[in-house]
Amino acid sequence: MELDARGVLQAVSSRNDHDEAWARLEALGLAEYFVLPHINWGPKSTSVKAIADRLNFSLKTIAFIDDLPTERAEVQFHHPDVRCYPAEQVTSLLDLPEFSPPVVTVDARRRRQMYQAGFERDREREQFQGADETFLRSLDLEMRIGKARDEEITRVEELTLRTSQMNATGVHYSDSALRALLTDEDHEVLVVSMSDRFGPHGAVGVMLIEKFPAAWRIKLLATSCRVVSFGAGAVLLRWLTDVAARAGVHLVADFKRTERNRMMEVAYRFAGFAAAECDCLAAITPPEGTESLHLEPVRQDPPTTVRVLAPEPNADGLGGPEVLWR
Repeated sequence: MELDARGVLQAVSSRNDHDEAWARLEALGLAEYFVLPHINWGPKSTSVKAIADRLNFSLKTIAFIDDLPTERAEVQFHHPDVRCYPAEQVTSLLDLPEFSPPVVTVDARRRRQMYQAGFERDREREQFQGADETFLRSLDLEMRIGKARDEEITRVEELTLRTSQMNATGVHYSDSALRALLTDEDHEVLVVSMSDRFGPHGAVGVMLIEKFPAAWRIKLLATSCRVVSFGAGAVLLRWLTDVAARAGVHLVADFKRTERNRMMEVAYRFAGFAAAECDCLAAITPPEGTESLHLEPVRQDPPTTVRVLAPEPNADGLGGPEVLWR
């Protein structure tokens, strides 16, 4: 339960009869703490890989605990990045640094519930008869975009660290670097959260914008892989394009190709960003290995599948009151 409170997701990879093993966990009052139980007679390495894929987690973030050295060796052989621990060490896991985050955010404490709600959402989608857009409307989705508050910075750092597929540059910003930018008048640190009728998704995105007289530079755009199916990245770019058009500035985005962020490149290209020459780029020098994508924004209509609550642009940038994007 303490690992759960720290935001560590727990699953089951067991070679056993499913019904009998699950009934035992229920009798012990522990079943609710496990997501994605894989209880079958197949190799445990297969179950570990299936759990990681379903959660969209890197194998480097997976810990495997088992009482049999042969089972640990089988998993380690197939997945060298997985950290393996003997069952007798389970009582001391809480003392290990890899299980002891320095700060436990609100989202971390409810991470299991958010994932379980996501699985329920996925099951309903599988049973839904109709178009994807119709299903999204049925979710009563809401997105909130706002200036990062001091207590949200740890979650923002976590997003830049954990997110790879939907991170435009692959850059990790430390807690201290992000906090310093909160008071920098030339930067905006925006946090994106979502919710629907199944419950909160928590903080699912971050944008770091550097403001120049003629352009806003998107130094970082990252969204959680959990909200890819909702088009969160596309909605963010659409909203930012609209407010930039109203503010009369161009948009310039840092982008660095990595092995995993192809989807983010597609999102930028689909939004109209392209490599192009522009006077507004003269003051912007992207980091080595990073290219600048440019967009001359025009007004956008809000999406029909999600309500967006966000600050309106003002003389200082994006510090206006929160309003419904209409």
